[in-house]
Amino acid sequence: MITKQEKYQFRKERTKRNLLKAGVTWPRLSVYRSDKYIYAQVIDDIKGSTIACASSLDKEIKGQFKSGKNIAASRLVGGLIAKRALEKGVKEIRFDRGGRRYHGRIKALADAAREAGLKF
Repeated sequence: MITKQEKYQFRKERTKRNLLKAGVTWPRLSVYRSDKYIYAQVIDDIKGSTIACASSLDKEIKGQFKSGKNIAASRLVGGLIAKRALEKGVKEIRFDRGGRRYHGRIKALADAAREAGLKF
């Protein structure tokens, strides 16, 4: 029987494979969701550098919520990462959810980034 952790690993590997098949022409928005916080980075794989980053631990966000693990905090992180990426000149990205399912906090972050001007 396949455990939840094994399913997650399969999804993570499949996502990575599909991103590599598509090519590394665009930067990618990588999202990591922990139990307490959510983190987002815009990464340029060609140069191997981080263009912009945001998390629910940032000073602009941390004081507004009791905890950084809710959907409202994820929306703010999505808007903040989009603003920082647009300042650096990045308009189009690939979305890398890291094997996580596209719902809840991950979806809220992606929707907020789209509304702020990033194109997926």
